[in-house]
Amino acid sequence: MTVQRFVALATVAILATQLMLQLDAQVVTVALPQLQQDLGFSPAGLSWVPNAYALAFGGLMLLGGRLGDVLGRVRVFTIGTVLFALASLAAGLAPDATIMVVARVAQGVGAAIAAPSILSLITAIARDEHARSRNMALFTAASAVGSSFGLILGGALTAFFSWRWGLLINLPIGVVVVLVVQWLVKEDRPTGGRVDVAGAITATLGSLALVYGFVHAAERGWATAGTAVTFVLALVLLTTFVAVERRVRLPLLDLSLVRHRRRATALGAMGLTVGVHFSLLFTLVQFYQRELGMSALVAGLAFLPLTGTILLVTQFVPAFVRRVGAGRLLVLGTALVTISFVWFAAALNASSTYLGGVVAPLVVHSLGVALVFTPGTMLIMEGVPTRHSGSMSGFLQMVQQVGGSLGIAVIVAVHTSGGEPGAFLPGLTGAFWTAAALATVAVLISLIGLTARRSRSEPAG
Repeated sequence: MTVQRFVALATVAILATQLMLQLDAQVVTVALPQLQQDLGFSPAGLSWVPNAYALAFGGLMLLGGRLGDVLGRVRVFTIGTVLFALASLAAGLAPDATIMVVARVAQGVGAAIAAPSILSLITAIARDEHARSRNMALFTAASAVGSSFGLILGGALTAFFSWRWGLLINLPIGVVVVLVVQWLVKEDRPTGGRVDVAGAITATLGSLALVYGFVHAAERGWATAGTAVTFVLALVLLTTFVAVERRVRLPLLDLSLVRHRRRATALGAMGLTVGVHFSLLFTLVQFYQRELGMSALVAGLAFLPLTGTILLVTQFVPAFVRRVGAGRLLVLGTALVTISFVWFAAALNASSTYLGGVVAPLVVHSLGVALVFTPGTMLIMEGVPTRHSGSMSGFLQMVQQVGGSLGIAVIVAVHTSGGEPGAFLPGLTGAFWTAAALATVAVLISLIGLTARRSRSEPAG
């Protein structure tokens, strides 16, 4: 086997892990009714099946990124993947609700440890700049497709086998990935040093509080005392984290990395786009089943236009970046996402059909997402020193997780306030207009990033 094939096989294995981690956030979504019946969840407690994973994944991401820089990315990637696979086994075999929630937390911890090293590894093993751009495009495709493909896979496994297989399938995938990476990928030289304990504690607890605040707001409302206390706690902890990072000699996150205007605006646009994208998945899967009467399997398959469009377009994005620049694609992508939500707001009603009301705006949305994720990732990771690539990758994915929680929380709050309790359609138009407004903010942020004068310390776009 040639060196090039070795590199390709290693890249596929690492990207399979990224797909698996993103897929797991949604793989049980369409199976929640069956899971509730089998394990005895209460209606309120059922929300912890997806939320326990999201809380641990989003809250520990920065720490996972720093561990990769300090201890070595192959070693940390392996530890995280093994923990994720074993926790998936426990979740798939869970006999009751308590074991399921604990296992989902453990899955999130493993994902947070492994995920930040994924982007660092696939860029490090690239042989040239063209391969690096292609690997970034494949990474963002795996990230974007993972959520929607999780709905498809979850629906198929639930219909033909059991919801448990959506979790158990992670074990053989994790074993194969670890073996391939250990065989083919050489460990980089760890930076060594101590982990910033104070920064790790404040960042982790602050991120957990922030994500939990969004989850709590979606479940209990924005005006409750619990929501307010959680957000105040998150603000205090994250402010303390910034103060600590300014003074410590080896910070968890070098704050100078996020002071670059183009990188900061790309992070903002990415977070908002992920937020409205996740809110669309959350909303459409309910529209399919509640209003169009689709089964879990058919509802999952209804996302094929989304998955197929993202996979197809992502293959050409690196060439587009070389021709027109990442900034312009970011503006175009966020604009298309905005148009898709305006279209959804106008098209979906009680008489809508899947082919007549969903497919066309869904394809436009998919095209926009594909044109945001890869250029956005390139702008964020461009010029980041190797010793900080794990930390920045962790921060990028933390922004995505928090953005997803924020998007769902806002859209759910608008949706539920726009109609009668239990009714689905009355608040749907307002929810889509709100998503369009958030996507418009992403357009404006992208324009600022494109037109900003680059400082001397910033890399060329």
